Amino acid sequence: MVRTVLDSVALLGSGITTGVFVAVAISIVPALRDMDGARYIEVNRLLGRNWDPTMPVVVLATVVADAALAGLNDGSPGAAALGPTAAVLMLAVAGVSHLLNVPINKRVNGTSPQAALEPQWDDPRPVWRRWHWLRTGLAGAAFVLNIAIAAAG
Repeated sequence: MVRTVLDSVALLGSGITTGVFVAVAISIVPALRDMDGARYIEVNRLLGRNWDPTMPVVVLATVVADAALAGLNDGSPGAAALGPTAAVLMLAVAGVSHLLNVPINKRVNGTSPQAALEPQWDDPRPVWRRWHWLRTGLAGAAFVLNIAIAAAG
């Protein structure tokens, strides 16, 4: 029963994270890229209101579930071998988000939309996009590992 709950949390968490990040990458990022700087700042403020409180909970719950799977002594080689890697990958997702993407979002949210129309404005979108693709790949890799862990269980 514990194994089933942990597998479910790990699969749901890594799957939701990967799905959200892919959706952002293929839909929201291109839309934001095509906006002028002032509109980008306004829309970014609106988009970020509900991601920040939600996604950290999902990601960290997944880290806990993967770590618990790794420590679960149920004789499953998949969980023991792959659980630590999945946990580290999801912890890396949290690290990239918290240390790299979130500070950019905070800087953008503290910028006047009019400032983004100035020629010297340092557009953060390309850097944010690169960090986003990194965390998307990390989440996707953790999701694949969580599928393998559940299948081996």
